[in-house]
Amino acid sequence: MGEMKIYSQKQNWKIALGVGAIIIILASLAYTNYIIKEIANDERAKIKIWAEAIQKKAGLVKYTNELFDKVKAEERKRIEIWAEASKMLTISETSADLNFYLSILDNNTTIPVILVDDKHQINSWKNIDEVDNIPYKNLPQSQQNKLNEVLAYMMEQNDSILIPLHGKSKNIIYYSDSKLFNELRFTIDDLIKSFITEIVNNYASVPVIITDEKKEKIIASGNIDELKNANSNDVKQIIAKMSKQNTPIEIDLGDQSKNYIFYQDSSLLMLIKYFPFVQLGVIAFLIIIGYSLFSTARKAEQNQVWLGMAKETAHQLGTPLSSLIAWGELMKSRSDNGAEFKEIEKDIQRLETITERFSKIGSQPVLKKQDINEVLQDSVEYMRSRTSSKVIFSINAPHNLEVLCNKALFEWVIENLIRNATDAMEGEGNISINVYDQSQFVYIDVEDTGKGIPKSKFNTVFKPGYTTKKRGWGLGLSLTKRIIENYHGGKIFVKRSEPGKGTTFRIVLEK
Repeated sequence: MGEMKIYSQKQNWKIALGVGAIIIILASLAYTNYIIKEIANDERAKIKIWAEAIQKKAGLVKYTNELFDKVKAEERKRIEIWAEASKMLTISETSADLNFYLSILDNNTTIPVILVDDKHQINSWKNIDEVDNIPYKNLPQSQQNKLNEVLAYMMEQNDSILIPLHGKSKNIIYYSDSKLFNELRFTIDDLIKSFITEIVNNYASVPVIITDEKKEKIIASGNIDELKNANSNDVKQIIAKMSKQNTPIEIDLGDQSKNYIFYQDSSLLMLIKYFPFVQLGVIAFLIIIGYSLFSTARKAEQNQVWLGMAKETAHQLGTPLSSLIAWGELMKSRSDNGAEFKEIEKDIQRLETITERFSKIGSQPVLKKQDINEVLQDSVEYMRSRTSSKVIFSINAPHNLEVLCNKALFEWVIENLIRNATDAMEGEGNISINVYDQSQFVYIDVEDTGKGIPKSKFNTVFKPGYTTKKRGWGLGLSLTKRIIENYHGGKIFVKRSEPGKGTTFRIVLEK
């Protein structure tokens, strides 16, 4: 009949399902990657538009800053002209010149100025709010204090302009920014603040960092949770990571230095990138859980079948065996010579042993310390008389080595292994049993010189139904594994096997 088709079919089904699962996974990953690329391209297009808008706004801010500088320089020139007019006014000899210089002085209607003498006494002023245009000594004390405060502010804000007079005397002009200039400066500050805010709170929800010219100091940031508790090294790593992902945007705000905008993919895109792996992980987890549950249910069902079959076999054997024992005793008592019944008694005892073995399946057997050498000798002697004389047995075991086992069930294991070895050798060869004392454990190797087992079948041989014989149910090794592992708490496995040279099964038991 050859090897049972059930396991080859099962293997084929596993391969087919595995290939199908791989195809589904690859298709899922490919499709998800396609979606990710589309979303990434769309997001990068938005980022590009955003970056271009930022560049244009940076240009506007730069232009405004430059305009601001020009206005400030222009006001300085106007004050210098005003100072020159003040100087010329003191030395003018004609009324026409006088009128001309007075008109220049009167034309200054926006820039606050204060004129002081060489003793730093206030002589005159113009465009100072809340201060009357009367001689200084006639001003109320509050207005004098106000004028002095303004003078102190002017001295800090701008350089003074010196007006030489006759001899060593001189006048000094102090001035401050005009209202127009201050409004412009306020507008520029507001524009820069809104510009930075717009970068940070960008519509694309892109994580963004604005740094100084050295790319070390963070001026502003947005959509980056990593920066909350980050130290300087962490900041450098974040900036380096963002720099690798996208080229930073260079902006010039016209303040004699440059700034850089670093940005990276949005958190949504990052989540989508990792989504397939999370999805596959969840699917794999559910498959493993489902497989474990089905496997557990299947094993429980198999156990029930095993138990039911064993109990039923023991029950079916029990009734005729009792009858055979009674008839044997009767025939023995009626015969003058009971020698002819000795072989019958052996077979009856053997049936009793078999019935005992089956009755122990499904219940926890009693384990006792047994001399492993004696147990092996009994098993081999029984099988020796029932196999070909061309099969040579050998046992190498230490004397007085005890193991914890159930003798009836363990002998069944050895007999099954010997029977399989005999079939594999086709009635001719060597079977050797070697026992090794390994302190806490005992190793029992059953070696034959049969046709061997392919490496791919090392685990399959212990499954119910696996057989290479034309007749048989393929339950021997499965039952052997169950007895060793479930009832003795040990292990049994194919230690080595080579086609054409033989197989070695190893049993591991506790002492």
